[in-house]
Order: sequence, then C-alpha cells, then structure tokens
Amino acid sequence: MRATLTIDRLGHRGEGIAELDGERVFVPLTLPGETVAVDREGNRGQVLDILAHSPDRVAPPCPHFGACGGCQLQHMAPAVYEGFKRGLVASALAWAGLAAETEEMVAAHGEGRRRATLHAAGGAAGFMALRSHTIHDLDACPILVPALARAPQIARAISALLGPCDVAFTASAMGLDVAIRAKGAGVHKGLAAIARDFDLARLALNGEVLVVARPPLIAMGRADVPLPVGGFLQATARAEAVLADLVLEATRGAREIADLFCGVGPFALRLAERATVFAADSDAPAIAALDAARRKASKLKPITAERRDLFREPLGVFELNRFDAVVLDPPRAGAQAQAKELARSRVPTVAYVSCDPQSFARDAAILVAGGYHMGPVTPVDQFAFSAHTEVFARFSRR
Repeated sequence: MRATLTIDRLGHRGEGIAELDGERVFVPLTLPGETVAVDREGNRGQVLDILAHSPDRVAPPCPHFGACGGCQLQHMAPAVYEGFKRGLVASALAWAGLAAETEEMVAAHGEGRRRATLHAAGGAAGFMALRSHTIHDLDACPILVPALARAPQIARAISALLGPCDVAFTASAMGLDVAIRAKGAGVHKGLAAIARDFDLARLALNGEVLVVARPPLIAMGRADVPLPVGGFLQATARAEAVLADLVLEATRGAREIADLFCGVGPFALRLAERATVFAADSDAPAIAALDAARRKASKLKPITAERRDLFREPLGVFELNRFDAVVLDPPRAGAQAQAKELARSRVPTVAYVSCDPQSFARDAAILVAGGYHMGPVTPVDQFAFSAHTEVFARFSRR
C-alpha cells in the first residue's frame, strides 16, 4: 500500500521511524525530517521516492548502497552518523538505569575490514541484498582492505565448483586465509587449482584444511598468532589496536591480570609484555593458537591459557581475588555470570570490551550494584556504515 510518511527519528538499526494511524512504520535508508513516499507492508516501508530531503543526507560512497545489505548508514552526514552511534550506547545505559559519560566516538575503520564472509550461489557472490534473502552480486566493496579486493571473484569461482556456499576471508600477513562452508559438498579437485591461481595462503572446506601454502599469521604485540580455521578476529586491525590501547591503559600498574573470553590473545599477548596473565576461553582452537604464539614469542611474562566455558563456569570469587585486574571481552551475549562473580570479588579493576551495548549495559549495572565505579564509556566504530558499535569502559572499586 502506498503511503506518504514523515520520518520522526531513527531506530536502533538505523532505520527511519514514522507514525501512521497510531502505528510505527520502519523505513530503511531515511533520515529524521524527511518526507517519503513508501510501499507499506505492515510496519515496514520501502522508499519509492524522497519528497523532502534532509540536509543531513549525503551521497553514499558505494554504488551498491541501497541494494546491498552490507551497509545501512552511508547516507548519513558524519555528525549524524556519530550521534547515532553514540546514541546507541547512551540509550542502552539509560535503559539499564546507569548515568555515565559517553565519550566521543573513536573511528577504527583503518584500511577496512580484514575479514568478511560472502555468500555465493548461481554465479553471484556478495552480501545479502537489503531486506532480502537473495545475494547482491558485488564487483568490489570499499569497506574491505585492498587485500580482499578479489574476494567476490574467488567466491564465485568456488561456488561454480561446489554450488551455494559461504566463503569466509581473512587477510593475514601471509596472504588470504579462506574457509568455505557448503552443505553436503565433497572435496573437489578444482579447489586446489583455485588456491594456486589466487595464491591463497590456506584453503579449508567445512573445517578441513585442504591446502596450506603458507600458514596464516596475525601479529599481536610481539607475537605472531597462527590463525585457527574460521577463528574469530577483530574485523579491522585498527579496532584491535584501539581496543588494546584502551585495555592497556585501564590496567596500567597491574601485575596479575585475568583475560577472560580471550580468543586468540589480542589483549593477553600485549598485556604479557608487562604482567603475568591468566587467559581463558571456551574456544579450544583459539586457546591452542594463543599458546602456540606464547611459546614462540620472546620477552613476555608468563601466560597461562585455559579452555573454560565462562558462561557455565565463570571464575569464582576466590579465583578472582588474586588478580589486580580482569579484562572481559565476551561475545554479544555478554558476561552476566562472570559479572555476578566479579561483583562479589575484591578485584580492583575491570576493563570491559563489548560488541553489544545492551548486554554491556546489563553487565555494567551488575558491577555498579556490586560496588564498582564505572568510568567514561567509549564507543569504538569498527564496522563502518553499519548499526553496530563496540564499547569500552573501566570499572574500579570505590
């Protein structure tokens, strides 16, 4: 149904929100103050025409914007963009009943994303189209590092052999690390030729390594970390460096540090340049990679790396109390169980890195109720033009 709407505000996914007949209608790619003609289906609207433009609308830098679902915010002027991202953090804190200073957003796009997963099928490769389950075919993507420029071409070549698949790319110091997920796909002899033709460092299919020309490595502080197949890595190298600097500053002077949800060690390996570190994560390959990097690195203090499910088995009070500082970097679900134990502990400092403002705010409220003071909250913008933001804050015992 065609309707004319005036956009009042932005939702948490960056979509414009309008009111019509007492109901909210969500309209992607619009800005507050704009009048738009839309094709309305329930509480969703698709823009047919912009009748009155906002002065905060800018030309998107990518020709695929609006069709590709990889980015949602390229039409926002920089001040509006930053205000939206800071607002995500501020609203989450308010929802949790917390009063805290939200600092200026730190841009951490760097050269672009060093890892990305493309969908490939039927001769197309790219991200999903906006509000669709179809693939938007890409020739290039400006938010990726230059080393991933051929990622769509590689994904199309792989899909031509295996059929529909997801192809995860990581730009490492040794070249491209490629991990394929394809249901029911068997090993195809043509995959080795693709790895050779595109000079891939490593190629894996459904978790099984097929080709290793050069073991993929990522530098973290003084260490080189061997990447697990399909392992987690901060999307941009700049974001990893920014977050590590925040963690290092927050834990300055600590001699015994626990790095919980440590992954492959982006914080632990840097912290060990000046402190003894206990590192824990449920991901066995990540712990193995951290341990391998630790053994080969020089001039590091001891790191004890342990596989542990911190959701089911958080460090208890007696384990925690030996540490001068604890670093938390959980997945989107947050660290509720661990926050409850910390709230009962005597740990002087907690440095919390989060990829989800809502779960961060929930856990922050637990820490504050347990007697911690929350310092300024820093939004870190790693995922350019998306409705996603990282959050950092330091908590200290009163």
